[in-house]
Amino acid sequence: MTNQEHPITPPLEMVEQWADMLSSRSDYAVFSLAAQCGADQELEQCMELLEKWGFNTTTTRLRAARRPKPPSLKEQALEQLLKVNAMLQFQTTGGETSTIRRALEALPND
Repeated sequence: MTNQEHPITPPLEMVEQWADMLSSRSDYAVFSLAAQCGADQELEQCMELLEKWGFNTTTTRLRAARRPKPPSLKEQALEQLLKVNAMLQFQTTGGETSTIRRALEALPND
């Protein structure tokens, strides 16, 4: 398939790279990369159209919704600490995690 047939076509170099990967990785991993590439190209095409039509604010919100940033290490640690704290509430030892929480909250956001 060429770019004239469909606007969302991976570059030949990328297809060749995926073909090489098939011998060293699982088919699932390679096909997942291919699907992600197509989805990313589709999102970029949609973003270009929205910007062309004057919906610049919408493009920022769309990208944030469709390609959310993974939680930072700090956010992950705070989430796990909440779970640990909840488990400790049922223990007779009454473990205290507030110092750990404050220390994590004091770290800069990455």
